[in-house]
Amino acid sequence: MSGLLSPGGAPAGPETGGHPEASETRRTAGIPAPLWDQARAALDRARDLLLSRQQPEGWWQGELETNVTMEAEDLLLREFLGIRTPEVTEPTARWIRSKQGADGAWATFYGGPGDPSTTIEAYAALRLAGDPPEAEHLRRARQFILAHGGIERSRVFTRIWLALFGEWSWHRLPAIPPEVVFLPPRFPLNVYDFACWARQTIVPLAIVRSLRPVRPLGFSLRELRTGQRPERPPSLRRRAGWMHRLDAALRRYERHPIGPVRRTALRRAAEWVIARQEADGSWGGIQPPWVYSLIALHLLGYPLSHPVLKAGLAGLERFTVHEETPDGPVRRLEACQSPVWDTALAVTALADAGVSAGHPALDRAARWLLAEEIRVPGDWAVRRPGLAPGGWAFEFDNDGYPDTDDTAEVLLALRRTGADPAVRAAVARGVAWLRGMQSADGGWGAFDVDNTRAIARDLPFCDFGEVIDPPSADVTAHVVEALCAEGLADSAAVRRGVAWLRRHQEADGSWFGRWGANHVYGTGAVVPALIAAGVPRDDPAVVRAVCWLHRRQNPDGGWGEDMRSYRDPSWRGRGVSTASQTAWALLALHAARTDDIGSVSRGLRWLVETQRPDGGWDEPQYTGTGFPGDFYINYHLYRLVFPVSALGRLLADPGWPGVVPAAPAELTAEVGPAAPAEPTGAVGPTGAAQLATRAEATARTELADRVAPAGGSDGGAGPAGGRGRTELVDQGESS
Repeated sequence: MSGLLSPGGAPAGPETGGHPEASETRRTAGIPAPLWDQARAALDRARDLLLSRQQPEGWWQGELETNVTMEAEDLLLREFLGIRTPEVTEPTARWIRSKQGADGAWATFYGGPGDPSTTIEAYAALRLAGDPPEAEHLRRARQFILAHGGIERSRVFTRIWLALFGEWSWHRLPAIPPEVVFLPPRFPLNVYDFACWARQTIVPLAIVRSLRPVRPLGFSLRELRTGQRPERPPSLRRRAGWMHRLDAALRRYERHPIGPVRRTALRRAAEWVIARQEADGSWGGIQPPWVYSLIALHLLGYPLSHPVLKAGLAGLERFTVHEETPDGPVRRLEACQSPVWDTALAVTALADAGVSAGHPALDRAARWLLAEEIRVPGDWAVRRPGLAPGGWAFEFDNDGYPDTDDTAEVLLALRRTGADPAVRAAVARGVAWLRGMQSADGGWGAFDVDNTRAIARDLPFCDFGEVIDPPSADVTAHVVEALCAEGLADSAAVRRGVAWLRRHQEADGSWFGRWGANHVYGTGAVVPALIAAGVPRDDPAVVRAVCWLHRRQNPDGGWGEDMRSYRDPSWRGRGVSTASQTAWALLALHAARTDDIGSVSRGLRWLVETQRPDGGWDEPQYTGTGFPGDFYINYHLYRLVFPVSALGRLLADPGWPGVVPAAPAELTAEVGPAAPAEPTGAVGPTGAAQLATRAEATARTELADRVAPAGGSDGGAGPAGGRGRTELVDQGESS
């Protein structure tokens, strides 16, 4: 592949694809010097704050905030196991109460709509904590629950928790027999057809479902029932034929299982679960399989004093966050912890900010990351038995499940820390592992190869979020970028990865974000990867992505995308500006060397003017994704590491976008003052469309004048050669 910029090299020609008028425009319309100086000061403050957050051992870790089902289920777990105490209950209940919305419900992300299942679990936990049903906050919650169909319309996971306490019938839940562990890896719907997080949840839940325990709460939740017949899950409605018959057959078998077969299945399932407990006591380093494994093993007779359960319960304490608030102490749980991910991103950000490879902070981080390399096979080896280990996981301890996304980011970080032989050897192993984990279609999933059997999504039991791990644009982009950084831009693996990215570009020019919100994240990941792989900056795929980002810039200069975009396309690229999403957009625009300097200036100004005095940014919005449409994350370090990277790369590139000594009148008018802060919460799609009009008009006018489309790409993502500029800019979604 020929390109204008080879990985790690300098531009080989005009960065605008050979249009001298655009080059001249850039030379005369750079970033105003005062703004440049302000951005430099902002970077210095943010860099120093990030350095101060490093732990003595060398790692970084920001809190991973999710929703109150974590705390509600923790109280329910402790009640079921008989270990709930007032010391745990009171601060946990206080946290749950503090997150209730004005409508009486609890949401799955900040500023989002109330979620019925989350609200049911929060309600049950607060009743458990002693809150009377006639209390005002529970009355409002109950009204919301009943207005949305009551318990009968809740998700399967919620009804499982209710069944544990006799508030729902086990016989009215979808079947999932433990005999599933007998299915060989090549058989449809074997456990390895499910994503690692799903299989680790399904196996212990199969044990629980087969034993059907009931431990009454001492009070009833009948006030949450509507008396209506439960609605069949959407998946069952779509496949009302054989899938319905399969579930019915499994239910019949559940009523009369073959005794010796069932006993063997339960034993085999328990062995499978125990073999996957990590050193920190967790299962997969995430909450769902962790709590269900504890319940399943306890039901099979393992006492709480058994080393497996003892380690599991102790590990949960290490995932607990305690905080003092004006209303009293609160206690909350992290669904997961992200030290490897956070450390890799922090190292890259500091290097982008000019911290030298020999700096003690980077040296400590490199040593810690080297110690976190996983050199043993895990579940991924089921489909890659001959591949040597060499990856990294997300968490402190998750040796069974390294992932390609973390591995790619660690490789990108390690190469910024120096040329230590141990680093180079680890990078070489990581590169080999990544190449071996490429799926047949050319993309990369996060944890497994070719984990794409979509039929798994249609099981009635699987309504708790994504249950397979197909290749995604953001993961594929990160792997492509990492391989290119190691000199493999012309390799077959990278060529196939780039082709995959081209095929999966959306009609509007963006890319879907699997692990971050959403199209801003996906596009922010893919554009730098394409450029690293040698794709020209005037390639239609790149141009269309840049146009989309310009169209989605908010009038205040920032970028934001609400989590509702996963379910409602009208939210795509729309939402309150956030520091992390603004940084993702700027990173893509920097990689593409956009000629719209006004857009870059507005983004820089937004970061400068919203920075706190301590160097950080406020970001209550959730910009991380666990399961699209179902489970979201606020990574507390995102609001710092990504702005540091964006500011660092922009300010370290003096040839682009350039600096002018003083802002000419016309440029001052173009950049203008930052828009007033938007109100807390998400901007609705209609309102956001109106707010974005000015930014979109600017992007369309400037890009139509400056960008001449090249011929169609080999991936078919761009327009055919010879189509007009306005048509190129206008294609895709309209405002």
